[in-house]
Amino acid sequence: MTATSLPLRLATYLRPCVYLSLAALAACSSTPPTPSAATPAATATPHAAPIKIGVALGGGAAKGFAHIGVIKMLEANGFTPAVVAGTSAGSVVGALYASGMNAFELQEKAVALDEAKIRDLQLSSGGLILGQKLEDYVNEQVQRKPLEQLSKPFVAVATRLEDGKRTVFARGNTGQAVRASSSIPGVFQSVTIGQYHFVDGGITSPVPVDAARQLGADVVIAVDISSKARGRVPDGMLGTLGQTIAIMGQKLGQAELARADIIIRPQVLDMGSADFTQRAQAILEGEKAALAAMPQIRALIAKLRTEREQALHLAQKQTATQAAQAQYQACLENRSRLRKIAGMAGLDGDCVAP
Repeated sequence: MTATSLPLRLATYLRPCVYLSLAALAACSSTPPTPSAATPAATATPHAAPIKIGVALGGGAAKGFAHIGVIKMLEANGFTPAVVAGTSAGSVVGALYASGMNAFELQEKAVALDEAKIRDLQLSSGGLILGQKLEDYVNEQVQRKPLEQLSKPFVAVATRLEDGKRTVFARGNTGQAVRASSSIPGVFQSVTIGQYHFVDGGITSPVPVDAARQLGADVVIAVDISSKARGRVPDGMLGTLGQTIAIMGQKLGQAELARADIIIRPQVLDMGSADFTQRAQAILEGEKAALAAMPQIRALIAKLRTEREQALHLAQKQTATQAAQAQYQACLENRSRLRKIAGMAGLDGDCVAP
């Protein structure tokens, strides 16, 4: 007798017994069992989570109008930022954008902006400009909403004067946070919030990449408009101070900037830091720089979307396999003794192995 013939003989022997047992079981039943109706579960096809884009808008005084052009091109190409972080001039644009304005509304505000609305000269040992007008202007534009109630998640980055600590404002008075972030030492007076004093965020975080990442951005697009030491003396006091701040924060800024996924550098270095007459040109340079970076942005977003879709498909496949295995094990455990005998005889096909 071969090894393979024994199971066949056993099945042949058990088959008549099983038939008789099943027939007896059926005879004892007064009513035939009613199979339960199968109800298909309503399942929605899951989709991969959308890619959350964050913009880190750097400082640069009047050069900050370039941020509007960058945002304009991002929106036009379907890459609307979901979260915003801003330093100095970037916090001004960022706050207005996060309040719900689109890029064209930002441009209208920029064109209509009167410098007198944001400059309140006051001779003081702490600075030439008080900064209260800037705070009031921002609060007026955002309809006096605090940071946590803006339409998009937004943070403004400042520097704590007492110990040089980078400080990220995510709650509270929006205009005050922007004022603190924009208070260039020697030009603006420091801003007192609580027990501390705050000055320009460009000293510790010229382009707030890390702050944008902390807001949950999957992709951080950094916009760098900071002054660079190019072997010549900058024009005017504000230009000198701006370049001094850029030099002070250069190493920190370079390290943080390297953590961005995309870096956009509008060609605004030759524009004066206090020259509001070139705002239209700054916006245009922002548009051109963003447009040049668009192929890189598209490729990165497409890559991340593909990776997420693949990860989702793999997770669904694993879940389905686990569910099928669990169902099979439950079927095996719940079978009656008689059905187990039927299974030994090869008559029961209810429990199908995955």
